Amino acid sequence: IVYTSNILAILGLRSLYQVLSIAVQDLVYLETSAAVILGFVGLKLVGEVAGFNLDSSISLVVIVATLAIGILASKMEENAKQEPKKAKTKNSFARLFEDLGKALGL
Repeated sequence: IVYTSNILAILGLRSLYQVLSIAVQDLVYLETSAAVILGFVGLKLVGEVAGFNLDSSISLVVIVATLAIGILASKMEENAKQEPKKAKTKNSFARLFEDLGKALGL
């Protein structure tokens, strides 16, 4: 049973790795957000050894937010490369919301 569970876990990780390798090609900031998440988890572990406890719900929010920011930044970068440069008649705040709406498909 132990060997079978380990083999199935490795096979599951292999398929997950292939999905992530395809996603990294499309989402340019996914690696950066994953690095930030690993750094956060490392700091959290060091903090726990030092006696600082962080609630799991806060950790979950930080991880999900970091992934969401990485995906949104990648989509905004993709949209910026696909569109020709527009005249700079809009201020940067309006362009930010326009790019965010396009990234979300609105």
